[in-house]
Formats: sequence, structure tokens, C-alpha cells
Amino acid sequence: MKIAIGADHAGYRLKDEVVPFLQSLGHEIEDVGCSCDQSVDYPDYALPVCDLVTSGKAERGILICGTGIGMSIAANKVRGIRCALVNDMFSAKATREHNDTNVLALGERVIGPGIALEIVRIWLETPFSNGERHVGRVNKVKQIEEQYISQS
Repeated sequence: MKIAIGADHAGYRLKDEVVPFLQSLGHEIEDVGCSCDQSVDYPDYALPVCDLVTSGKAERGILICGTGIGMSIAANKVRGIRCALVNDMFSAKATREHNDTNVLALGERVIGPGIALEIVRIWLETPFSNGERHVGRVNKVKQIEEQYISQS
């Protein structure tokens, strides 16, 4: 799978642990940065990841900032993105099975690398259930998106 990944200054250390983990699982990585602790703006890294996902150049995206909150907010402003901020293994599985998320947000200051890597593994390995009620709900989210998010 091709995975786009991006982080701000508060998430790049965790990104630097996630990237080799993803490669060890056989995934191809498109790393959009950042790689420093100088203050940067998280939307500047969320948008390129989301663009890669919505264009089909990446199948999934991972975003990391201090809490994951800013990245998830920015990502969910992009048409076609369903980003979930995840801090536990149950949610990692549920967000794929029930919501068909295509972007994962993590907070470096919230979870450690051990938990983060397990969340990433579960999130990548869990398919969307395609259950009738879940498909219907995802379609309702898409209708909201059509109504409220303008196309660029």
C-alpha cells in the first residue's frame, strides 16, 4: 500500500518512528515532512497528505502533531477525506470497520511510540466492513460533504 505521511514540529519524532515501521510492513511511503523542531503550521503538512489521498496517489494518509487534533481538523476540511484521531487500539479498528477512514491522526504528546505503532498496524490491517448500516452512514457523511464543502 502507498501511504502518505506528514507531521508538524510537535509530531516529527513520532513520524520518524512510524515511517520505518511502515516500510518494515512492506508499504511504500510518501513523506511530506516536516523533519525539524522549529515551529511550523500543521495545515501546511495536512493538506499535501490529503491531496495525495484524494488524488489516488496514496491509498491512505497518516498525520501527526502534538495532540492530533489540529491535523484531524485540517484534514476533515478536505473533500473526500475521512480522518480520525485515534489514541487506542479499539478505535483504530472501529474507525476502519465502521467509518472507512482514509486518514489517521496521531498525537505525539498523547501516546507513546509503542501504542502508536500498534494503532497504525491495526488501522492498516482492518478493512471497511461494508455492512449496510455503515455504508449508509458513510454515504450520509458524503452527502454532508457535498452540501457544505465546496470543490476547489
